[in-house]
Amino acid sequence: MVRKRVIVSGRVQGVFFRDTCRQSALAHGVSGWVRNLPDGDVEAVFEGPPEGVAQMVEWAQHGPPTAHVTGVEARDEEPTGLAGFEVRSAPRP
Repeated sequence: MVRKRVIVSGRVQGVFFRDTCRQSALAHGVSGWVRNLPDGDVEAVFEGPPEGVAQMVEWAQHGPPTAHVTGVEARDEEPTGLAGFEVRSAPRP
């Protein structure tokens, strides 16, 4: 099991990024969550088999067809045993 936290920049809100991310993660056997950030970016955590997590980080490079991704920052974290994948609300300022 591995875990990555990613921050995706560009036109990534209002383009079904989060729901499409959830569907793709479940299809790849990846657990975690995704949420919009107040600055217009999207944050996601992917946890699962190394191959599935790598595929999700690659997916984040382009997102759904209506998105325009200009950057992806990914960092390793310790897995915590997440189960399922959820769309979270944006954090409160």
